[in-house]
Amino acid sequence: MKRLIAITILLILATAGITVVYFKNLNTPGLHTAQTMLNIPDNAALVFEFNNEESFYDIFKDNKLFTAVIGRQQLGDLDTLREQLFIDPVLNKFFNGQNTFISLHPLSDKSIGLLITTAATKGFNPEDIDQLTVKTHKGLVVTPTAFDGKKGFVIYSATLKKRFYLLNKEDGIYLGSFSKELIDLSAKYTASKDKKIFMALPEQQNANSLANLYINYHNLNPLFAALFSNENTDIFKSFKLFPALAALSLNFKSDALLFTGFSNIQRDQPSSYLNLFTNQQPIANNLQDVFPSTTAYSICFAVSDPVKFKTDLSDWYAKAKLQTEKDSIFAKVKAETGVNLITEFNHALGQEFAVVTTRYMEKYAIVCLKDGSAFRPVMNNISTMATSDIGQVNYRKLPFYLLGDAFGLFNHPWFMIVDNYLIMANSQSELTSYHDYYFNHKLQSKLKQYNQFSDLTAERSNITWYINFKNAQPILKRDLSDDFYHSFENDQAGWKNFYAASYQLISSNKNFYTSFCMNLNQPDTAATALK
Repeated sequence: MKRLIAITILLILATAGITVVYFKNLNTPGLHTAQTMLNIPDNAALVFEFNNEESFYDIFKDNKLFTAVIGRQQLGDLDTLREQLFIDPVLNKFFNGQNTFISLHPLSDKSIGLLITTAATKGFNPEDIDQLTVKTHKGLVVTPTAFDGKKGFVIYSATLKKRFYLLNKEDGIYLGSFSKELIDLSAKYTASKDKKIFMALPEQQNANSLANLYINYHNLNPLFAALFSNENTDIFKSFKLFPALAALSLNFKSDALLFTGFSNIQRDQPSSYLNLFTNQQPIANNLQDVFPSTTAYSICFAVSDPVKFKTDLSDWYAKAKLQTEKDSIFAKVKAETGVNLITEFNHALGQEFAVVTTRYMEKYAIVCLKDGSAFRPVMNNISTMATSDIGQVNYRKLPFYLLGDAFGLFNHPWFMIVDNYLIMANSQSELTSYHDYYFNHKLQSKLKQYNQFSDLTAERSNITWYINFKNAQPILKRDLSDDFYHSFENDQAGWKNFYAASYQLISSNKNFYTSFCMNLNQPDTAATALK
């Protein structure tokens, strides 16, 4: 179960699949969404909500998408527990047709716990749960108990050889988990009136939605810590300090998961690098067309007004008390080369810039320029050239101060300019490799499957995070903890059946319209061979 939950975190949306099958007949009351969510402990990063009516289950019944999300073995285990426990007519009567919340929480043993929060409709008698052992005769042992003084149950399934813990919290609200630690935490938890953990959808929108996903970006960090053995992985680097809450609604598609909604900035929290893009307008995304065909994951930034972005970035560094170091570096460049690099770069900067990692763990900064030929002499003057086209910049931390936090991994970069693109990397060999990608057209935009996936995503955005699951596998093998990677690699019905996922932030009224997409593999006989 730990493996299932961990992979869920990596790809954000597996919670949807777990919920659909696992709790077909377990649901929530006529309480408002926000009231019910107050019972979820505040270390949750993700909460999936759906109104669990028969029609919802029918939509996804036998859907290969959710089989791939969960895996056949895990799917069977979850369905067994559902049949043993939650299909009981008494429980079904009081929980059917209500909303259910599935949340994910970091545990003390560096694993991830899954918590179900729901409530019974008026008239439900908790004593009915005591009778399940007698009534079902299906290998269940139900033991009444108490968690922090609150009534609860330990439910043992002889078939699964697992214990499920159920807590009766208050106002008919029930919380369940395979993790006793998480149930103990839930029993003790009291919500703070001053702390907003999740952004609730308006009641009307919630009522019309098939399912919803709530995200607390700040709480993603502990989940990533449990999932990855490599503490320095940069797969989700730009989102780790993002002070925002998201509420997304599910849009049904048979071969893809699509969630759309809003990510609202928490103004009382320190600003992050991503906040800077709320001051921009979304623009058409074209830079991904020159990413290598071997791209494992990437993050692309787009600005409608590069001058405004650079002004905001400068102010952000000043607030972070980095202005002195920044001024010192660029003053040294000016004194030694005569180049006013900030002025020259700001004049040359185009509207898109990105960081790309390939399956071979090559890393590239790719920056659109207004005129590559005009900017080439500037780069030559601040670098030591190894060839007529490739050189190493003589100064450290320039990409960090010119483009922001996402580019800090290029500390002492090598560079080349191809057409109107500035390409930076940490070695000359990586640039030689990109030269081959670019001029021999080994680009992801030449792949049929990539273009099929791209058609599902928003055409305009300000921030686009992307992962190709097959290409990312060598990096996940390095960075994921062993147990979690084993599940990723070996589950025949699992994640290897997905092609890619993207997460897009699109500026809207100083916040972000948000779109998440993940799709299944499609036949692609005409795909260009990878490097």
